[in-house]
Amino acid sequence: MLRERFQIQRSTPAETPGGTAAPPPPLALRTPPPMPVVLPPALALVKEQVHRQLVAEIDLDQLARLNPEQARTEVRGSITEILGTYPMQGTGDLRLALIEEILDEVLGLGPLEPLLRDDEVSEIMVNAPDQIWVERGGRIQRVAHQFRDEGHLLRVIERIVAPLGRRVDEASPMADARLLDGSRINVVVPPASPTGAKITLRKFARHRLRADDLVRFGTLSEASVTFLRACVAAELNVLVSGGTGTGKTTLLNVLSSFISEDERIVTIEDPLELQLQQPHVVALEARPPGIEGTRQITQRDLVRNALRMRPDRVIVGEVRGGEAFDMLQAMNTGHDGSISTVHANTPRDALSRVENMVLMAGLDLPDHAIREQIASAIQLIVQISRLPDGSRRVTHITEVAGMESQTITLQDLFTLETSGTDEEGRIIGALVPTGLQPQFTDRFQRTGVPFPAEVLRTDRW
Repeated sequence: MLRERFQIQRSTPAETPGGTAAPPPPLALRTPPPMPVVLPPALALVKEQVHRQLVAEIDLDQLARLNPEQARTEVRGSITEILGTYPMQGTGDLRLALIEEILDEVLGLGPLEPLLRDDEVSEIMVNAPDQIWVERGGRIQRVAHQFRDEGHLLRVIERIVAPLGRRVDEASPMADARLLDGSRINVVVPPASPTGAKITLRKFARHRLRADDLVRFGTLSEASVTFLRACVAAELNVLVSGGTGTGKTTLLNVLSSFISEDERIVTIEDPLELQLQQPHVVALEARPPGIEGTRQITQRDLVRNALRMRPDRVIVGEVRGGEAFDMLQAMNTGHDGSISTVHANTPRDALSRVENMVLMAGLDLPDHAIREQIASAIQLIVQISRLPDGSRRVTHITEVAGMESQTITLQDLFTLETSGTDEEGRIIGALVPTGLQPQFTDRFQRTGVPFPAEVLRTDRW
């Protein structure tokens, strides 16, 4: 139904003439209240009957040619007409809730639809038909929305993965997918999940955050933004490190915005999430194997191919495996200014993760040689974390200073200093310089970018 919105993509999103992925159109849909109206059993039965009748009568081909708002208007009219034949249809809020729920069943993902339209919700987690959790403002909370039963949940999962040409069953119980609006979905069914099907949906941010937004949120400081802007302009290789859901992709988007518009940028992702605004961007996306286990495109394949596409910058959305070796090779052979992310909780852990992923490439390299490659390839690590109050903060901006014996040496240039919590439980803190001077100032001289030494002075704070 409504392929324009809910069909899973088989290829990259439509591109603008400049080459960047076009942002999704705004949805002119009414946002329902956070607490849904619970239909009484009699109306729930009416809902199922009207839904079946509507699906039997509606012209799906004609509906697919309409945009989401037009389709919703058309279907709402049909629902109202069919409801007129039922003696028990509810009044006021109940009737409105009945119509909205039928609309969501026909055109979307059922009880998940109101949450998809709620801009305050960033993540949706379905643990059971009657257990749906969301993240709002960094806090996880349970909501009243629910599926009718396990069969209803499985039908929605099928609606998600079927257009991709994939199936989720006992033989293949896990799948990743993406809605056309960019939202990322992971589904798990038995036997991988013995207690029933699970959905984890990370919503695509409709509004692209900028550096000023991160300063306002407290994620970065003005001084650190000035420093990072200069580092990106001077073509330092930057690794963004953080745990799951800490905001690595958002931070990567902000760092990439500091790249000049006259550079050719090749992005490699699995799946596509970046929202680069430069005019010369080429987006590449990995592809999982199909039902037959063939047609897979790995990130390592894409990294190798990207180096043949004359990139000025290579941005890898997240390094996960053997492509780490190819990325390091690129950084060490003239492709300066590359940026990537990695799952790790500290800058030191980030380097260990990269080292382990290089070993995944299957190359018989000694540990010392791998560490030398890492130390010469990466100049800066930006560590971001989600704090206990739900806020996302950059906790370290760390230089990779070189090698001492068998160890890669690091020095912190900025660290997060905290001083307790306020009356609302929010952590009070600021990202401040340590006073240390980096060893990569020659990069600034070579690229002609002024080195912002003043923002590293501790006497300013």
